[in-house]
Amino acid sequence: MRALHLYTTTRSFFEEQLAALEARGIDCTAVGVPGEYEPDSPRTAADYARYLPRVLNHSLDEYDLVHANYGLTAPFALAQPTRPVVFTPWGTDLLGDRRWLTGLSRLSARAADAVVLPSRACASAVPGDHPVVPFGVDLDRFRPVPRAEARERVGWDPDERVVLFPYDPARPEKDYPRARRAVAAADVDADLRILTGVPHEAVPLYMNASDAVLVTSTREAGPMVVKEAAACNVPVVSTDVGFVRETLSGVSNCRVCDDEAALVDGLEAVLDGERRSDGRSTVDGLGIERMGERLAEVYRRVGRGEAVANV
Repeated sequence: MRALHLYTTTRSFFEEQLAALEARGIDCTAVGVPGEYEPDSPRTAADYARYLPRVLNHSLDEYDLVHANYGLTAPFALAQPTRPVVFTPWGTDLLGDRRWLTGLSRLSARAADAVVLPSRACASAVPGDHPVVPFGVDLDRFRPVPRAEARERVGWDPDERVVLFPYDPARPEKDYPRARRAVAAADVDADLRILTGVPHEAVPLYMNASDAVLVTSTREAGPMVVKEAAACNVPVVSTDVGFVRETLSGVSNCRVCDDEAALVDGLEAVLDGERRSDGRSTVDGLGIERMGERLAEVYRRVGRGEAVANV
């Protein structure tokens, strides 16, 4: 089976999705939107105008299906008339505050042959019964490492208490000021540290070197950092956004919080002692292998014209 993947910008979970499918014998070709993606400098209409010929110039007769990843690519997948379309929204395209994008994504979901949701949080935005196939984590990369060892490798003081903020503080939806206030108000002697601009392969070391990961976002499609921290057995304190609550349900030494006061309480509870979490053994379907198996089954059913809701 061959699949043509359309995407706007690559992400680690998207690359791992391709690898998981390839490992199951599905030949994947990925075609991105022209131009360079920057959060502060989005692609232009001209970039997207050049994208449609790029998609159609691929010999679609060589593919069994087209997989649109993120709402902005779905219309281009649907523009080709010959192959079934699988659509995976990434969350912000369905649940964000850009109404034109949420409207486009929801219309595309109705037209696609199959919709694969990355979390149950997205289900309310797409009528019907669709499979939920969470993005997986590379469990070989994101694994528990003794905190002392991780701190030695990243050069942190072994005796300090560290709360990790895993985002660029300039991104307003991540609400770094709230993270600062929560750590300052908590009755613990902890240092809030920012993790940004490091290679993805280095992220597990910084997570394992931390006493807790703090997420204070006002909105999220995911966030994947919560799954990555869970895979490392690192405690998480987070606002109730995206798939955080469903991911951390039943995980020890983690807190999902409804307001700032709860974030403070959560930090105090999580930082009481040297405890880790049990996310790696508790979170169901955390690895990329299960994700690959289920997506491959979606492809097979779509190819046979069958329903995919119960995959």
